[in-house]
Amino acid sequence: MIQALRNALTLPDLRRKLLYTVLILIIYRLAVILLPVPGVDQEALADFLAQTTGAGQFFNVLNMLSGGAIERFSVMANGVQSYITAQLIVQLLQPIVPALERLAAEGESGQRKLNRLIYYVTIPLSMLQSYGSIQLINSSYSVKILPNFGFTAVENILPTVTVLLSMVAGTMIAMWLGELISEQGIGNGISLIIFGGVVSGVPQNIVSLWSQGLDKDPSGGISVLLLSIILAIMAITMFVIVVVQEGQRRIPVQYGKRMRGMKMYGGGSTHIPLRVNTVGMIPLIFAQAILTFPGIVAQFFVNNESVGQFASGVISFFTPGQSAWYIPLYFAAVVGFTYFYTDVMVQQQDLPNALKRQGGFIPGIRPGKKTADFINSVYRRITLVGAVFLGAVAVLPLVTDVVLYSTLQIRTNALLITASGLIIVVGTVLDTMRQLEAQLLMRHYEGFI
Repeated sequence: MIQALRNALTLPDLRRKLLYTVLILIIYRLAVILLPVPGVDQEALADFLAQTTGAGQFFNVLNMLSGGAIERFSVMANGVQSYITAQLIVQLLQPIVPALERLAAEGESGQRKLNRLIYYVTIPLSMLQSYGSIQLINSSYSVKILPNFGFTAVENILPTVTVLLSMVAGTMIAMWLGELISEQGIGNGISLIIFGGVVSGVPQNIVSLWSQGLDKDPSGGISVLLLSIILAIMAITMFVIVVVQEGQRRIPVQYGKRMRGMKMYGGGSTHIPLRVNTVGMIPLIFAQAILTFPGIVAQFFVNNESVGQFASGVISFFTPGQSAWYIPLYFAAVVGFTYFYTDVMVQQQDLPNALKRQGGFIPGIRPGKKTADFINSVYRRITLVGAVFLGAVAVLPLVTDVVLYSTLQIRTNALLITASGLIIVVGTVLDTMRQLEAQLLMRHYEGFI
């Protein structure tokens, strides 16, 4: 990796691409830091994020993915989450809506139309997310972070519209910056935007862990021990993530020979690489959202005389650190969503029909339904490994927090980077390095042309 970076920096065009990527990421970070939403009560927002309730935990996850944008309530607070949500919606609707399925089958022109549709869906989703987030925070905490937000009073309409438009504009700017990286830089722009947000919180987390250790031992011994434990766990976890992310089951494929005139074509053999983890960190986000939803709803009924006690119990049950059932529930939810989303992805790929159109077949397996059943059975077996892996990575920070609290009386909250953040970081680095090596290989061969 280091050698590839050195080689890239010696080439003027690749060096320009790398510097351009870094410049765009710096611009995004400056926008996160310097462009807050007008009228935000920063003290109330900080107190809200310090809560351990469902809403507080959920927004802390979003804060991590946005690189601290929610912590400052920047115009970039939504990040590219609305765009990713729009992508998922369009992707999940393709098997259901025939028009979308036809566009997906049209190749590059159809993909351009789908991308345009995703952009159109992103705008109302971003506005809905902005309004819902602010209303949820205002209703979940005793002090409103935006006192003049809402459409109930006439004098609040203009400030509310201003806030919503500014946050939607922030989302579109983040998408535009990501596309600039994809077109003129190195790597996937959207992934790098999220990557920059994830790693930007690492220094703050290190300082927090160090200060907690100093509170227990002013000499710094516990701080060194704590950081050493956390870094060792993260290094092992990242190694396992790389192994699993790169793991694949190769299905042999044979292509029949065909006669055209006096020449014989085809007859080659290759393989289909079925990845152990085809869905990335999406199941972790789904599981986190599902488990925080009951606690968020219950917060609206805490002050009710008839169901207030039950609502408080629901909040405690779905709050990490307060319920012994939260960790196994989180693990089971991640495993379930991994299987669900993998099945959706497999159905969209439609590998059996693709093989049939290209004249290929799996040796020993009849084409058609038998091939589809074989591929599905293999996917379900290898998905078990990927699902258990994702579940283990998801609960690892929670288990580490419980162990360290029981031994050192220290709350770590996360391993400097959360579970989904670790997968994002590793996946983005691997993808960027692949693109960089491809660019180097292309330029190497160009010297021989």
